[in-house]
This record gives sequence, C-alpha cells and structure tokens, in this order.
Amino acid sequence: MPRPSWDNYFLQIAHDVSTRATCERRSVGAVIVLNRRILTTGYNGAPHGLPHCTEVGCKIQDGHCIRTLHAEQNAIVQGALNGVSTRGAALYVTCQPCNNCAKMIINAGIIRVVYAGDYPDEFAMELFNAAGIELVRINHLGNNGGI
Repeated sequence: MPRPSWDNYFLQIAHDVSTRATCERRSVGAVIVLNRRILTTGYNGAPHGLPHCTEVGCKIQDGHCIRTLHAEQNAIVQGALNGVSTRGAALYVTCQPCNNCAKMIINAGIIRVVYAGDYPDEFAMELFNAAGIELVRINHLGNNGGI
C-alpha cells in the first residue's frame, strides 16, 4: 500500500479529530502543523467546562450554533494556552473555514490552509487571498479512507 502524501496524512488526522466534535450540526476537525510536526488540534465544541450541544442542545442564532467554538479556533487557542507559536504553520481542516476563522488564521501567522468540504463563505476566501494565504482543497483522501 503506498504511503499517503503529507497533505492527505494530516487531513486524515483532522478527520479523526473531528470525531470528538460535540455540536450535532457539524463535526469539524483541525490540525496545525509546522515542519511536518503536529503543533495542536481542535474540534468544534463548547468552551472548556461548559455544557456541550450533545448535552443541552444547540443554541441557534441566525442559522448558526453559537454555543461552540469552531475547530480552527480551538486549535489556535490551544496553541496560545500552551505557549505554542503557530507562525509559519499550515492548518489542515475538514471544512472550508468561515470568515471569522479566516481572520484568526491570518492573525495567528498561519500561511497555508488545506481543507476538504465546502462552507458557503466567499468573504473568507477573499480574506485568504488578500492575505496571501496558500489555499489547497482536497476532495478525497484516496486509498486511505476518510473524507
């Protein structure tokens, strides 16, 4: 069996991370990587110590669950909490980031985003392009299962 590419490898790990998500509307996983080493991971879920959607239900506002942080946000915050710089890193995420996450990704110094799956947020793509973030979309992971 051939070895997966680095992009497929880390995107598969992001898919595995998404299985921990606690919002019933969408399961998203993210992995931040620098020099082919995992720095942090994140999945969508409630803030630390607060009840999750799986326990008390989603809190919907304007068609979105506002109870949870997004996977990208949790991965960036995990780095900040533990003193891990994300400057120059790549983000692997199972879904295209939204514009709020795009702004955090840009400010976190992440320079490359590899994602699978759509999210209807054209402004996020405009932000990435204006900031010079490299974007790579992978629709499937080949022979190694996953997304």
